[in-house]
Amino acid sequence: MSVSDPHVSKRSGPSLVWLIPVITLIVGGWLMVKTLSEQGPRATISFKTAEGIEVGKTKVKYKNVDIGIVEGVRFSDDLSHVLVSAEFNQGSESFLRRNTRFWVVKPQLGLRGVSGLSTLISGAYIEIDPGPGAPQLHFVGLEKQPVVTAGEAGKRITLVTEKLASVDTGSPIYYQGMEAGEVLGHELGTDHKSVFIHAFIKDPFDQLIRGNTHFWNVSGMDVTVGADGFKMEMESVASLVFGGIAFETPRPMEPVSDDIENLVFSLFEDYNTIREFSYTKKINFMMFFDSSVRGLNLGAPVEFKGIKIGSVLDIRLEFEPDSTSFRVPVLIEIEPERIATRDIETETEEANEQESPYTVINTLVERGLRAQLRTGSLLTGQLYIELDMHPHTEIELSGEQTPVPELPTIAAANFDAITASIERFVAKLDEVAIEEIGAELLQTLRGANKVVNNPEIPTIITDLQESLSSFRSIMHKVDESNLKEAINAGHLALDKLEETLTLTNRVLKPNSPLQYNVIKLTGELEETARSIRQLVETLERNPQALIFGKEIEGEE
Repeated sequence: MSVSDPHVSKRSGPSLVWLIPVITLIVGGWLMVKTLSEQGPRATISFKTAEGIEVGKTKVKYKNVDIGIVEGVRFSDDLSHVLVSAEFNQGSESFLRRNTRFWVVKPQLGLRGVSGLSTLISGAYIEIDPGPGAPQLHFVGLEKQPVVTAGEAGKRITLVTEKLASVDTGSPIYYQGMEAGEVLGHELGTDHKSVFIHAFIKDPFDQLIRGNTHFWNVSGMDVTVGADGFKMEMESVASLVFGGIAFETPRPMEPVSDDIENLVFSLFEDYNTIREFSYTKKINFMMFFDSSVRGLNLGAPVEFKGIKIGSVLDIRLEFEPDSTSFRVPVLIEIEPERIATRDIETETEEANEQESPYTVINTLVERGLRAQLRTGSLLTGQLYIELDMHPHTEIELSGEQTPVPELPTIAAANFDAITASIERFVAKLDEVAIEEIGAELLQTLRGANKVVNNPEIPTIITDLQESLSSFRSIMHKVDESNLKEAINAGHLALDKLEETLTLTNRVLKPNSPLQYNVIKLTGELEETARSIRQLVETLERNPQALIFGKEIEGEE
């Protein structure tokens, strides 16, 4: 049996050995594609510090919904800040745009209250506020939570002012006492003098903003002392602590555009400043006073019929060497637009519009317009200038050339009269011998004290009471049966009365007020005694007179 040679045949096609690597490659590729397709976008957020942020724990939320998680934290190249890498859920690409804002939410305690208390349990997280713009993957995070988010309805406005005062981020904005918005922030202008304030007006108050809207500062408490006395104004307790802004929109005769997108509003210092700027036409006058102007300050009001029509601009003191006298020139500013002229005919109105305000004032001066110093408040002593009609007074002017027209003045009659009266009263008071009057009064009081405290006074009073009792008994006993007893009682009363008067004269000292009163009383008692004596003598002579009355002389 012979062994044949082995027959080796070659197999065509790939080997089955490669099947396993190919399958592994396919599965791995599918898993990689699946993982990449299901993975959300990644973004980098820059913060000054990484306080409260933990890798794998700190989440990114929008309206309290998790949309991502922090996957890494590293320093920037210059070590000035940290870069937080966050992985977002699939479909979150619409959140990552140019105006999107990020900030860390953590517990905060401030003057405006407490926020972020829920993070004490769940931990800090990153809040996102989506904004419009082109897609972006690198952002600069905010250090504080923004006042207004993109989802809140309203309008953003810009204000300009020369002084920020107490206004700061988060300061409230009021409309008629209601909170209508908040301040978003502020920045210094390019001229390094103006301050721009960015604010947000909430809906529906944003519909009240027009091109003629006025804004003014209501921060803190406004306390003024002027000719009208003390004034204190405060918008609210919140504006006192955090500062605040108020606004109003006047109703003009003509419609005003509500397109405020490119407008910059002026922030006035207070509401009175708005009223001052509302009058653009101003005319100046000079006046001279000879009396003291203590209490008249710059900015003091100039009033006509109790209505402010201007203010004081300047006060000086001038000396006249020839007459060695002084006078006080006062420069005032009058706003003629505050005085409205009422005319019926249109032609007269047109003539008044063309007539110069100086011509009108000169006409009033010829009819008696005069300036006078008045006291605005006795408490503060502040003065103001009152313009009023005094047609019976002379026009007294300085006669000098002044840069502006001069108004005639008259003396402050009420103020000078009060001062003169006080001076006269003080002068008379100095002439009174107060020490002598006091000494005499003290001596009189001592004499009265001795008389009142004299131990014989009770005896005098007792004797007077006994005399009166005796007199009463006389009146009861006067009848036909006991007439004699009544007469004896009368004699007894007279004896008692004389004894009392003698004792009184011995006790009282001469030239004392009490002695005068006792003398007066003594005279009355003597008159009474004489009447009683006449009654007794009449009854002794004619007892029937008690029944039939006194006989008339001449009758038989």
